[in-house]
This record gives sequence, structure tokens and C-alpha cells, in this order.
Amino acid sequence: MACSEELLMKADDLTFSYDGQNNIIQELKLSVKQGKITVLMGANGCGKSTLFQLMTKNLIPDQGRILLGERDIEDMKRKEFAKHVAIVHQNNRAPADLTVSKLVSYGRTPYLNAFQTAGTREDEDIIKWALEVTDLWSIKDQCVSRLSGGQRQRVWIAMALAQKTKILFLDEPTTYLDIRYQIEIMKLVQKLNKDYGITVIMVLHDINQAMEYGDIFVGMKHGRIVAEGAPKEVIDSEILLRLYGIRLPVVEVEHQKFVLTV
Repeated sequence: MACSEELLMKADDLTFSYDGQNNIIQELKLSVKQGKITVLMGANGCGKSTLFQLMTKNLIPDQGRILLGERDIEDMKRKEFAKHVAIVHQNNRAPADLTVSKLVSYGRTPYLNAFQTAGTREDEDIIKWALEVTDLWSIKDQCVSRLSGGQRQRVWIAMALAQKTKILFLDEPTTYLDIRYQIEIMKLVQKLNKDYGITVIMVLHDINQAMEYGDIFVGMKHGRIVAEGAPKEVIDSEILLRLYGIRLPVVEVEHQKFVLTV
């Protein structure tokens, strides 16, 4: 599916502090373009997670605004926002007896009215689509609590997909997963972006994953963006030194760039 460069979301002069004195985000500007995978990175405490929380309506900026299209997200009800933006947080829990298909069905909640206890045939078709896209259909009747870490992460992504939004936010989607499941999740994210035109904004820690799967790298330090652009063009030893305070070699092998962290 071809994607345009249309602006989807924009953070405009954001400032935020938890205590009213020490700014975690400082006069930050960021534009999210349609059809791209944008990766937020930086050292612990740089503000990337706070920016994520601001852009997903979990925090309210002290100054500035976040626009979804032409609308300030602060003026949007959560139910309306959830029809445009889906979010997968870093830590998620489900009741021990909840099945995969039931959890994924919760993604249709924004579309149910106050008197509905079940969705329509269209809702059922969307739930099935989300399960199939994430390769969960064969285990749809299993309890989420019995799945592997990688499978559980795909369930939460499937629930987000069931919202049928243009934008998907992921907060460190590969944390706590072994390398096999990390690669599976990143390839799934890439598939959602390339095949279904879903715009992705995610927080990552792995620099090499950012270069392999990201379209736009946003490097943060002290609540500001200090590097932005195509990962393979922006990321070098100097940028890594500025972001993380350590000089790491960046090498090229068969026209692919890698950061050596050993």
C-alpha cells in the first residue's frame, strides 16, 4: 500500500514537568509523517517516554499542544482518540483465564455504544483480521497467561490493530523478549507499516533495530530533539556520544550500517 507524506501528528512547542520546576520536555517540536516508522531513542531520563505519554494523552503538556491532523488531542474524548490512535504500552497484564480472542475483541470497545454487550459482524471480521495478521488465529482460544512472551506481545498488538487506526504507538515492544521474538515483533511492525499503511511511532533501546526497521530516527537529550532523520544517515559515533555519553564504533558491512556495542 503506497503511503503519502501527509502530516498526521505534530508536537508544537511542548514543555512538561512532573514537579512544576524541572522540565522533562523543553519547547519540543516534532512532526509525524504518514506511512513512516518513527523511532524515539535516547539515554534513560532523556524524555522519550514522557514524550510518548504526552502524545498518547496519558499526560497533559504544561505548554504547547499536540495536533492530530488539525485538532488538539486535548480537546478529543478518549473514545474518539482511540478511533484514530492505538497504543501498546510496555507493561501489560490480562486476567489468567482471558482468551486471546477475547482480549483482542476489546480493541473494538471504542466503537460500542453504552447499551452494546457485543459487536457486529463487521467487528467480528476485524477481530479475525487482527488475529490472522499477527499469526494468532490458531491459538485464539488459548489463555493469554499461558503464552510465551513473544506471543503475548503479539496479542496486545492484535488488540491495538482491532481498533483499526491509522497510527500505532509502541512503547519498547521488544523489551524482555529473547532475540528470536525481538526479530519476529520487529518484522511484524514492519509488515503492518508496509502492507497496511499503518504509521508507527515507537520507543526503542536497540540502535541496530532502529537502523534496520526505522524510517525516521529521533534522538533526544535533556527533553529536546538533538538528532532527526533517516537512521542510517543520522546515526554515527558523534551522535551516539552526544546522546549516550559513550563513543561506539559504527561500521558498514555489505552496504549496511551497524553499531558495535561490545
